[in-house]
Amino acid sequence: MVSVFKLSRIRNGKTNYRKRERLLIGRTDFVSVKISAQNVYVQVLSPHRSGDKVITSAHSRELLSFGWKGSMKNLPACYLVGLLLGRKCEMKGLKRVTMYTGVRPFTTRVAACLKGLIEAGISSPHSPEVLPDDDRISGAHIAAYANILKDNKEAYESHFSGLLSTGINPEEYPDHFFAVKKVVLKSEPRRDGQISTNPKSPERATS
Repeated sequence: MVSVFKLSRIRNGKTNYRKRERLLIGRTDFVSVKISAQNVYVQVLSPHRSGDKVITSAHSRELLSFGWKGSMKNLPACYLVGLLLGRKCEMKGLKRVTMYTGVRPFTTRVAACLKGLIEAGISSPHSPEVLPDDDRISGAHIAAYANILKDNKEAYESHFSGLLSTGINPEEYPDHFFAVKKVVLKSEPRRDGQISTNPKSPERATS
């Protein structure tokens, strides 16, 4: 029986060397998406044999400075983080990047990040059918579910307790999403490479 030697990073499921090889040969700047139980973190990196170099990045916690009060890891948040990353790429003069998932699966939330990046004006190879539709991105499904639960006050308040504590009515989630999206798109770059925001939070549609 012949044994086949495998590199430790392959054995431990940490690196897909075929994908890495294509990145190195193509010398293409790439996007990495990491989604934890609480947040979303995206980076644009330049591949090098000695190690990847971070060009720019965006974290869902940054959305707070744009007035975001929703989840830090759902589809709308992933899209907004991708949009913010796209703005930062624009400031760095980057026009094209490649989504790189490595050994991680290409999930709907990763696709939402990619959609935000593309709609910020950054080119990236993709199939349009893998991107979430606009209703999902804006949180319309959240508003629809809130309207279903609304007649059951106990279930409604229990399910949306976190969101209600921030002062956002879940039925108005899409309005809040579009308000924050507008702020991200209109914000100006700073000398330190970050995005300056309007000190006023976007108005909530509560009427």
